[in-house]
Amino acid sequence: MSSAAILDALYEVVLSRKDADPARSHTAALYAKGRGKIAQKVGEEAVETVIEAVAGNRPAIISESADLLYHLSVLWADAGIRPQEIYALLEERFGISGIDEKAARPKG
Repeated sequence: MSSAAILDALYEVVLSRKDADPARSHTAALYAKGRGKIAQKVGEEAVETVIEAVAGNRPAIISESADLLYHLSVLWADAGIRPQEIYALLEERFGISGIDEKAARPKG
């Protein structure tokens, strides 16, 4: 399975858990707690990834990155954002200098 395909498959599983029993599904429990809790988990996983990166712990960076992508998928699903929307924006930005891309963003 390709990299994008695994993210797409993860997203579909996460999306399918929206109406699952929170007592039987961690994903459903996150949805039940609301977007604020989901966003908090994304932040926690991002911080844990950064901590492991600074420590140089490669296996932990990989593990925490997987956790981050999972929680980000839950956030996207909760917000009604499909991975293809993210892919399209990344594709649009591909080949553009990061400095130029950031300068072209709307101010505010």
